[in-house]
Formats: sequence, C-alpha cells, structure tokens
Amino acid sequence: MTLRYTVDAVVLDIEGTTSATGFVVDVLYPYARSRFAALLSERSGDPEVARAVAQVREAIGEPEADAVRVEKALNAWLDEDRKATPLKILQGVIWSEGFARGDLVSHFYDDVVPELRAWHSSGVRLYVYSSGSVAAQRAWFTNSPEGDLTSLLSGLYDTENAGPKQEAESYRRISGSTGVEPARLLFLSDRPGELDAARAAGWHAVGIRRPGEPYFEQGVGDHAEAGTFDEITVSRSTS
Repeated sequence: MTLRYTVDAVVLDIEGTTSATGFVVDVLYPYARSRFAALLSERSGDPEVARAVAQVREAIGEPEADAVRVEKALNAWLDEDRKATPLKILQGVIWSEGFARGDLVSHFYDDVVPELRAWHSSGVRLYVYSSGSVAAQRAWFTNSPEGDLTSLLSGLYDTENAGPKQEAESYRRISGSTGVEPARLLFLSDRPGELDAARAAGWHAVGIRRPGEPYFEQGVGDHAEAGTFDEITVSRSTS
C-alpha cells in the first residue's frame, strides 16, 4: 500500500531510515574509536574539540579530567550507544576528516536517493534530523556512493541545535527554524519514540521498517509504516 502525503517538507532520520545502522556501528564507530586519543592530544586547542571536551568533563562531573579520562568516557558512551552530544561532536570531526581523505564513503539504501531526488524536484524541501552531529551529517551526504547530495538538503539538525530526538519540543523547534507549519512536515524514522515525539508536535510521522535493522522486530507502534521510501508518495502542499 502506498502512503500519500501533501506536505512542504520531509525531515529524515539517518540510521535505520536512509542508511544501514550496521554500517555506522561496524565501520564508523571503530574508525572514530581508533582516533579519539590522537584527536584529544593533538587538537585540544581547536574550539570545537575544546567545547566538546568541556561538555564531557561536565557530564562525568570531573572538571579536571585529562585526555585519557575523557577518552575512557567517550569509549564507554560508544559501547552504550549513548546519544551524548559531545561524543557526536567529536565523532563528527573525525568522520568529516575521514570522508574528506577518502577513507570513508557513506551508505544509503537503494530506494532512498531516487526518492529524495524526486521529492526535491517536486518542490518538497528536505531536512535531516539525526543524533549524529551536523558536521557528520554534512560529510555523510557529501560523500555518498552517488556523489555529493547536499544540494538536495535545505538544512541539518542534531541534538545540539534542535534537542533530544524523543522530545516534542525538539520538533517544535525545527518547525520554527524552518518556517514550516507542523501539519506540513513529515518525519521519517525507524524509532517509535521519535515518531511519537514528532506526532506530539503536530507533524505527520511514518515509521521505516527494514529487515535486519535494530527496531524492525519492535515495530513502529501505531504509526503508519513503510519498508522502503518508494512506498511513500510525497507531493508539495499548495494551500
């Protein structure tokens, strides 16, 4: 069954939605883990790194924590798959450089990019809202197997500039930032808690269920669901 929505914009989750969680866990996480120590020791003066390190120290309640202790905290959060903002910031720095060097190429499910191009061509704006940092999102869409896709996107949101993904206020904040009314926004994600929060903010929400993804068996609650992006028809609102 095809799902049909008339909206002004679609907001995309990445892991489990546009792209395989396994790629992130099996490729990107180890890549970052192996480079935390060098980043913390060699780039501590970089404003973005320094800000994230200060946030780690605050989170663990150790204002004088050295680089070794900070790295230990980052690795523990990585093991827990915790959506901690400073972890995501530092991962984003490392991944952005890895993509730029050609060490990394991002992953997209085969059904995703053709639909994104079609929706964009029809006048629907596309945004990303991911727990990964804005820098990581930009690198991800810049270095896809089909080339640079950033021209399709109107904006990027993460837990730092929008807020936690399972809180309705974060979606209200995105609506205000984009200037798109909640009823004209569609959110695509594989996580029921995120879909619940988007709906609570007045958005349309569709759960993406892909076999092999962590949330496949759990399902998407009482939300509409699709297995692939081509099961969703999106057209531009004219009213």
